[in-house]
Amino acid sequence: MGLDFTAIDFETANGFRGSPCAVGLSKVRGGVVVEEAAWLMRPPENHDRFDRHNVRIHGIRPEQVAGLPRFGELFPEIGAFIGGDVLAAHNAAFDLGVIRSGLEVSGLPGPAYDYVCTVMLSRRCYSLVSNSLPYAAEEAGVPLVNHHDAAEDARACAGILIDIAARNGAASIAELYLSLGLSISRQPAFDPLRDPLSKASLSALEALAGGVDAATPVRAYQPGWPEEGANPLPNALAEAGHPLFGQTVVFTGELAIPRPEAKSRSAELGARPESRVTARTTVLVVGDGFVAADLRSGRLTGKARRVLELHERGQQIEVISEGEFLQMVGGHVASAAIT
Repeated sequence: MGLDFTAIDFETANGFRGSPCAVGLSKVRGGVVVEEAAWLMRPPENHDRFDRHNVRIHGIRPEQVAGLPRFGELFPEIGAFIGGDVLAAHNAAFDLGVIRSGLEVSGLPGPAYDYVCTVMLSRRCYSLVSNSLPYAAEEAGVPLVNHHDAAEDARACAGILIDIAARNGAASIAELYLSLGLSISRQPAFDPLRDPLSKASLSALEALAGGVDAATPVRAYQPGWPEEGANPLPNALAEAGHPLFGQTVVFTGELAIPRPEAKSRSAELGARPESRVTARTTVLVVGDGFVAADLRSGRLTGKARRVLELHERGQQIEVISEGEFLQMVGGHVASAAIT
């Protein structure tokens, strides 16, 4: 078996991961991209509100998808393109979650998928201050001009995995994971009419039934000096394949959710939250609208500057935006709707 897989990237209409409005896919055979596909779509019914935050990121507006098939109607074509391939995604917990939640709220079953996360592989195989897609793609020598274009992001993800396999002398994903001492993750098959719903879908449907917009937080952000709160212990039973599992996480800047909540969410997924940057820190989550490009522009908090210093000294530590963090934990950033 050669280096065969399909890379996938979703864009969503709002903070609920079950609101896909675009998908890009790149099929790889023998370490070469041989076929690509991309679709715009309407998100599932009742979850199709477009938030300003999301539109600002990917540029897709509601009028562009008006009248197009919904995700549930398109998924047979998407699934046929994937076939039985291992899926690769940059922050795979999010993209696999999109498939699950999108199908669950559409009332449709989903197949099982083996999947790999190029964020986790980037952490293992590169030494970057940020493992966001633009930085990892640059390290892999993959062009990425229009970040958040689903087709281009999927192509970049494919290129990153191809590069990492080559650096490790691996001829297949199985061989790569064996050489790194990792296990390929698996999302099991599910049927929302029979199986328990995922936490994200359950929360969205409960909010909908209660007349609350699932993409808007119940508790608004309160300005002022951030309350750090307690540092809960990591959940030892969390999924070892999650990109936050085993990480030591520190938060800085103004977040859209309270820091105690952010710490609790990260601990649930196996991370160890702490209140200051130390030699143990492996991930710094930055609020204030931070994006990876800010690492080069210098728009950084004191904690972020400290991280850059530690990284230059050889400490394995990275900086991510709050948006990336919320994707990992299944949360969202508050935003007004596009009308």
